[in-house]
Amino acid sequence: MELLSRFLFAVLVVGTFGVLPPVEHLRASECKSKIPLSTYPFRLEDVRLLPSPFLHAMRKDAEYLVSLDLNRLLHVFRVNAGLPSDARPLGGWERPDCELRGHFVGHYLSACSFMYASTRDAQFRDRVHFLVQELAKCQEKLGNGYLSAFPEEFFDRVETTGRVWAPYYTLHKILAGLLDAYVYCGDQQALEVAKKLGDWVIARNSRLTDEQMQRMLNVEHGGMNEALANLYALTGEEKYLRIAERFNHLAVLKPLAEGKDILTGLHANTQIPKFIGAARLYELTGTPWYRDAALNFWKCVVHERSYVIGGNSNNEHFTPKDRLSEALGPNTAETCNTYNMLKLTRHLLFWEMVPEYADYYERALYNHILASQDPETGMMCYYVPLQSGSHKTYSTPLDSFWCCTGTGIENHAKYGESIYFHDGRDTLYVNLFIPSELQWQQKGVRVRLETQFPDSDTVHLYVEPQSPAQLTIAIRWPAWCTQGYSILVNGTPWALEDRPGQFVRVTRTWTAGDHVEIRVPMQLRTESFPDNPDRFAILHGPIVLAAVVPDSVLQSPAVAYFPARDIGRSFGGLLAAVADHVDLTTFKVAEGRPGCWTAPRGLFRSLVDSADREIILEPFYKIHGPRRYVVYFDRVSPSQWEKIISEYNQAKKKWEEIEKRTVDRVIVGDPLSEKEHSLAGERTESGTFAGRRWRHAVNGGWFAYTVKVGKGKGQSLLVEYWGSDVGNRVFDIVVDGSRLATQRLANNRPGRFFIEVYPLPAELVKDREAVTVRFQAHPGAMAGGIFDLRVVTTSADPNGESTGHESER
Repeated sequence: MELLSRFLFAVLVVGTFGVLPPVEHLRASECKSKIPLSTYPFRLEDVRLLPSPFLHAMRKDAEYLVSLDLNRLLHVFRVNAGLPSDARPLGGWERPDCELRGHFVGHYLSACSFMYASTRDAQFRDRVHFLVQELAKCQEKLGNGYLSAFPEEFFDRVETTGRVWAPYYTLHKILAGLLDAYVYCGDQQALEVAKKLGDWVIARNSRLTDEQMQRMLNVEHGGMNEALANLYALTGEEKYLRIAERFNHLAVLKPLAEGKDILTGLHANTQIPKFIGAARLYELTGTPWYRDAALNFWKCVVHERSYVIGGNSNNEHFTPKDRLSEALGPNTAETCNTYNMLKLTRHLLFWEMVPEYADYYERALYNHILASQDPETGMMCYYVPLQSGSHKTYSTPLDSFWCCTGTGIENHAKYGESIYFHDGRDTLYVNLFIPSELQWQQKGVRVRLETQFPDSDTVHLYVEPQSPAQLTIAIRWPAWCTQGYSILVNGTPWALEDRPGQFVRVTRTWTAGDHVEIRVPMQLRTESFPDNPDRFAILHGPIVLAAVVPDSVLQSPAVAYFPARDIGRSFGGLLAAVADHVDLTTFKVAEGRPGCWTAPRGLFRSLVDSADREIILEPFYKIHGPRRYVVYFDRVSPSQWEKIISEYNQAKKKWEEIEKRTVDRVIVGDPLSEKEHSLAGERTESGTFAGRRWRHAVNGGWFAYTVKVGKGKGQSLLVEYWGSDVGNRVFDIVVDGSRLATQRLANNRPGRFFIEVYPLPAELVKDREAVTVRFQAHPGAMAGGIFDLRVVTTSADPNGESTGHESER
């Protein structure tokens, strides 16, 4: 009876959908829309991928999903609920002491649900059912509807001090996973568990005023507004809509709704799910400002804050958009961000089938999402770095479980979701050129798309209706295809009245055996940064090309020698395009290498050699493993290049002189070097920035090394810092218990690394072979970061500025 009532509710709320799918396949995007939708997605089970890199990626993802032990995934949930578990804990972000533990299980439920719909392989449905049953036991044991892998006390902290890592973010993933289990696997128990969890969220927050709620939402909370809105759409219970709207973070949503870009400095992926939720709430309520917030945010991010691959953020944050060309560190383009931007883009496509949205979707899907998976292991990237000379770093099967591992297993399980759309009547949209087969069940039509795109510019559509059918097939004419686009229907040219960046509508009576041939010729082109037109990437059609860095360049010390400013920082001594104008007509197709191009000899040069080398540009999504690459190039004139070479040689000479005077050196952040120098500390951590490793200590912490000193010589400590570091960075430098100096980092040398020299008093090193150097943060402050530490014989300041050290900077 309950199942029947839900079915009848679905009939009432579908409204504009036109054709009602089975209740177990209702998705939130198809239910209870208060606005007229332009297009609708097909069910994942109606689309099957054909051989292509996307099918390969999906299969590698499937292998990983079935390799995971479900009892190990459940371990932290069972322990939190007081249920027995003898499973071995997982590592990474699922380890028992990680504040985000449990988030991956939510992703896993979604990924297996998508994989079941995409493949109809029952083992994924069975895994979903088992997980839901066991999570229900944990929820029942906890007794109040709460379900998580960490104690409810975390929410006490997020409501008061905020000093806890994103507990609602984790709940969002669990709730979304349960809803996907219901929608794609027909798991009724999953919906019941989700409702109980939703009821707990309502009860938990009923005691908070709106002001208290908004303050709590300053802590990352994922897409709670979206998940709760979807729970409302699937149940019709208004209470879930009301709590969804309470999770709207107005400090961010409202300014964007008014067209104000306030994103600089904000954690990027904290924000994107909020706007997905706003988009969903617009569909469910018709409230205009939700639409305005989602649309304005999409435009701000895609048009002004995204890199050429479609990804965004540097070190997980939105950087100043008028300096985006400078934000090319080793941690660009967090993969989660693009996962979420594609979700947001799908909502915009539902509202209006705008080719610009589809063009962005294609760019990000090929150049970021597909590029983020190792095709050999199936493991996934957290970041896709765009700093020159970077390489992709992947998760491990059992010791990562990053946020981007979770979204990653979802990404590669649902490639069929946006290839085709329909308008609810008689129009089929062909949105992406991914080999696939569609069963348009409501129309009794099968469509097969065959292509080698993007290695080929020809796409074939085979239309097989059960009986002759009057339909429109709207085929995307991408904005990047500026010449040569054509359509043949059964060998006859179709008259084109449209232009690039539109959909070409082919309306006719289709019969079995009809064949449509689409040609989408791709041209080479460059895309530059608005704030630096001489910093550019090269694309072939929608595909970003990159140069794999030659070994001789990688092995050079150029990065360390060359000053980290302006153009030197951008290509780091790797490759630059030396020319008054980059003439793409001089590039040649690389023989025997589809999609690859050979640059003219002598165009791309490095600081360390002038070899007349051959540089091949490859599709970025095909570059994997330890191969290092350059995506963005700087164009410099021949005269500029001569000046750069001169500066480089001067810097090289200066650093060679420092090397000669070095008594001992700690390679900061290198585990072996730090071990050899007896690293110790509290509240200290290491990372990378601009290709350089750093170490710092936070909240009054410290770190120390034991370094060698020379006998009978004037000596100094040489410490390298990043000149744009700001914040409460005040710390003492202590040598064997004696304070040598107090250092402040407060934008000391904007935009470049710099060195401070601290003379070592003779009495500190007299008759000693080694001393301990300690970097001690002041109470509540940070120490560092430091990028290099040496003991050197005394000489002039290596910055070429004043000698010595000014304490209390």
